[in-house]
Amino acid sequence: MNILFWLTPKANVSCIYEDNSVRQGLEKMRVHRYTAIPVLSKNGEYVGTVTEGDFLRHLLEKEKVDLKEEEGCSVRDILREGFNKPVTVTATMEELLVKVMEQNFVPVVDDRNFFVGIITRKDIIKYFATAQSQEN
Repeated sequence: MNILFWLTPKANVSCIYEDNSVRQGLEKMRVHRYTAIPVLSKNGEYVGTVTEGDFLRHLLEKEKVDLKEEEGCSVRDILREGFNKPVTVTATMEELLVKVMEQNFVPVVDDRNFFVGIITRKDIIKYFATAQSQEN
């Protein structure tokens, strides 16, 4: 099955940019009530995924939390290397199933690493539930 059928396109996905401040990233996650959000470069390449836990770890490393000070720290500074690696449009649903066991969405990129969208855990579960019911 072509995974693009299940894709939520970039235009419908809230993202933050790697050079956004930590404060801007926190605000966007708070407004949308997300626990994780894709991070992009200014030219649209997928850089990583940042989570509530990443923000929390960053803030706990400081003696005193001042959100005004966090305007001087960028999201790129708190990203975990290699977390939530993307797949290309040629990935299989079985590959996606393995990936959503660790994160609630899978980022999808093209062959130049430009972000094209996400596939959610919910959609992958729907796919396999439908396939299972059709077998019975």
